Order: sequence, then structure tokens, then C-alpha cells
Amino acid sequence: MIGLGVRAANGALEILDLPNPRQPDAGELLLEVVAAGIGPWDALLHTGGWDVGLVPPAALGVEAVGRVIATGPDETEFRTGDLVLVHEAPLPGGSGTWAERVLVRSAHVARLPENLAPEIAAALPVAGLTARQALDELHVDATTRLLVVGASGPTASLAVQLARLRGAEIVAGAGPARADQLRALGASEVIDTHADGWVQKSDRRFDAVLIAATGTAEAAIGLLTDGGRLTSITSDAPDPIRGITTSNLYVQPDGRALGELAALAASGELRLDVQTTPIKDGAAIADQVARGRSGGVKYVLEL
Repeated sequence: MIGLGVRAANGALEILDLPNPRQPDAGELLLEVVAAGIGPWDALLHTGGWDVGLVPPAALGVEAVGRVIATGPDETEFRTGDLVLVHEAPLPGGSGTWAERVLVRSAHVARLPENLAPEIAAALPVAGLTARQALDELHVDATTRLLVVGASGPTASLAVQLARLRGAEIVAGAGPARADQLRALGASEVIDTHADGWVQKSDRRFDAVLIAATGTAEAAIGLLTDGGRLTSITSDAPDPIRGITTSNLYVQPDGRALGELAALAASGELRLDVQTTPIKDGAAIADQVARGRSGGVKYVLEL
């Protein structure tokens, strides 16, 4: 089968002819991939930054939409022919979603809503689950004053939208070019976090801060009230001070939560700026995304 991946750890990304996955065991599904999301985290899969059980030569990718083509013994939830979306890690077959077929666990899978386009759904799993789990970590509800730093990226923009649905008061930290877009998604105010001394210029204080921009956490903690909460999705949460709780959030697969996110996207409550790319251009796009040059767009590989 054709896949976009690496021949060895730390190898160059290239189109490969890979062996087909094994048949699924109990609790597993074999998918024929329709579309697969591309994220900055994918560059970590073969370089030691995120151990997902990759066994090169292998495809990268940890999220996708696909059609079930085989089920494990005694599978009761999914059947052959079902269209589903998934975030999978670790990878039970040792190879990822940037390939024609991939092996996944059925507990990490959700049905694709009929009115949700596959390319939109393929963009949702990692970003959506990360955003939701970060808000859960921060205990965001209708009483929360929330600051989202780096809010123009796909994951953080979903966090803004999900926090709006929880009734939180949201301030977005981003460049001024994204201000109107972020207000439309639910932010009541946009702080220019690209400006020098942006923390010192703000008189706002927050109950919770979500960090989605590398290198901003140390400054942003100064805007938290005593006893507040900070969660980073960029692995750079500072040490706790003033009774503030700090943590780094690493996404976990969750089929049930993914189904709820897909339903919100299908209803129009969640929006993402998605662009598709053919597999022949996938290596160049993946490199662009890994270098933080996606421009707030979520790229999806078409297979």
C-alpha cells in the first residue's frame, strides 16, 4: 500500500510502498483511509518526541477519517462499511494514518455524521480532543475568565469555540490580523500577544490560562489571579507560584468525546479553516506545518 512516512527513525519524509496491516484483533478495526490530518506533532513521531509505537518503515499520522473494511472478533459497535473518524496513539499496527489503510482500536473511533464532510472531520480529532481536554484540565465553565494565548492556531481556535459553548468569558491572545476572526468565534476581546510587553500593558486578570504558543507561558502566568490555573499544550508550563496550578496537557484518544466533537462540527457549532493536499505534496506541507508556517490553516491529506 502507498503511504507517506519514513524508512527509519529520523529519516526523511517520503512516499513509500508499505506492507498491508495485519488483520484486526479483538477491539480493533482496519480502516481504508479517506483523509488524514496533518499537525506539528507528526514531526515528533519518528524523532523521539512522541513515542506512538511507530515501527519504520511506516506511515506517519495519528488522525483520520476512514471506512471500516475489517473488524476484530466479536465487534458489536462498528461494522464493515461504516465511515468513522479516529485519533490513535499508540499505533497498534506500528504504522500511522497517512496511508491507504491503518489499524486502530475501536474504543478510539467515532462514527462520521452524515452531514460532516470527511476532510473537515479528518481535521478534528487531535485538535478537538486537545482543546476539550485542556478546558477540562482548567475546569472551564460559565464562571471562568479564560485567556487563550496563541489563539489563532487550529487547536486554540477550537478551544475558544468550546469555551464559548461552556459560557466562559474568553479573551484571545493573537496577532491583530486575527482579531475579527477570533471575536466571531467567541472571544470578547483580543490582546496583541505579538507586541512587546503585552502582559504589562494588560490590566485584565484571569481564572485560567491556556497556552498554545511556545515561549509565552512564563509571561502569561502573571495575568492569573492567585490560585488560578494554567495549562500548556506546548510542553512549557512554568513552575507553580501564588497557589497557581500549572500543567502540560498531552492529548489522549477518546472515541466518545470525539463523537461529541464531530456532532458539534456537523451542527456548525465548531469551525476550522481546512485545506486539503494530495499525497504527492504531503511532505512539503508537513514540513511547512512542522515549522509553524500553516497560517492558522489545518491541512488534511487526501488519500
